Amino acid sequence: MIIKAVNGKSPIIPKDCFVADNATIVGEVTFGENCSVWFNAVVRGDVNSITIGNKVNIQDGAVIHCTYQKHPTIIGNNVSIGHNAIVHGCEVKDNVLIGMGAIVMDNCVIESNSIVAAGSVITQNTIVESGTIYAGVPAKKVKDINTSDFAGEIERISNNYVMYSSWLKEE
Repeated sequence: MIIKAVNGKSPIIPKDCFVADNATIVGEVTFGENCSVWFNAVVRGDVNSITIGNKVNIQDGAVIHCTYQKHPTIIGNNVSIGHNAIVHGCEVKDNVLIGMGAIVMDNCVIESNSIVAAGSVITQNTIVESGTIYAGVPAKKVKDINTSDFAGEIERISNNYVMYSSWLKEE
């Protein structure tokens, strides 16, 4: 793994987090508890800050970045960022699923209890409302979801990634 300071700012990673051997975490990045950063993922807080809540999983090949002098990236609790997704200079609130290969651009807000479908592009300045699924290129609201059912599903995914990472910590 590459964990590197930039301009005197070093990542803060609690001991209970898992970082894969070939993941990269750079600069002003702060993780909450029980997070995981998977193989080939990059979390790059070199040009602005990245703040990550508890039980966040950043899956294989995902990229988390921010925007110089404009937009930090803020990620809430119980967030799953799918394989090869890009999350850039935006805010992702609690209990969110960012699907595989999705892109979330600058100054977006992904409200709690929502889904960004796989392969979707959330264009700059978009607000994804709580309790919705956004899909497509550019992404649009495609349906409402039952947030009480959904919150349990997101919690299950977050807990599974804590479990998966424990398998690798044991090795």
